[in-house]
Amino acid sequence: MVIDLNGDLGEAYGRWLVPDEAELVTSLTSVNLACGYHAGDPSGLRSAIRLAAGQRLAIGAHPSYPDLRGFGMVPMALAPHVIRDDVLYQLGALQALCHAEGAPLRHVKPHGALYHAVAEDPATAEAFAEAVAAFDAGLPVMVRAGSSAEEVMEGAGLRVLPEAFPDRAYLPDGTLVPRNRPGALLDDQTTIAERAVRLAREGVVSAVDGSHLRLEPATLHLHGDTPALPSTARRVRDALLAAGVRLQPASA
Repeated sequence: MVIDLNGDLGEAYGRWLVPDEAELVTSLTSVNLACGYHAGDPSGLRSAIRLAAGQRLAIGAHPSYPDLRGFGMVPMALAPHVIRDDVLYQLGALQALCHAEGAPLRHVKPHGALYHAVAEDPATAEAFAEAVAAFDAGLPVMVRAGSSAEEVMEGAGLRVLPEAFPDRAYLPDGTLVPRNRPGALLDDQTTIAERAVRLAREGVVSAVDGSHLRLEPATLHLHGDTPALPSTARRVRDALLAAGVRLQPASA
């Protein structure tokens, strides 16, 4: 059994710093780097690339809607061609910094509100796929496991990395409980670790009504907006290894 464990990196901006990134990366196999639209200034991103490369992590681009004020979490009604070009622009920017550090891009994952739009709106997914295919059709794309985006990306000739979330609550239809609802983000490390092991070994997660969802993910994501993230990631990693799960980048 093999699984990838991914998290977000490079989300500082100017004087606003993100703590504990150096501790976090020791527990991950892949990282998603901001591209400047929701977070990440050039110098901070280059430092994050250097940090990830030093740990031999697979580096991915994390493009978003142009939303610094809302951290990329605000839905935007943008025309498909605007989404396509915005994503392409962000990929090029991060690629330049990666090239300077001798670190290749290994995958792409939409961020925040764009992630959910890609999962739920075929037109947005198609625009995102067009951007990735135009940039580098060999780059795999992380999308929510079980969403229609899987079919869209495959239809565009892109490799799909289905993603699941051991620290998020699921609705019975396979979507995530909205973040503005109580219990949307789990914080008990034991529960998160147990869910991660079950997702890796069985491809299954329990929804809020007790039903079981079969997702069969290639990668698991841990959210970065909790103070205990480094220790949670370490707990999850240790639980996976103890369960006989091998950790390696999904883009390998």
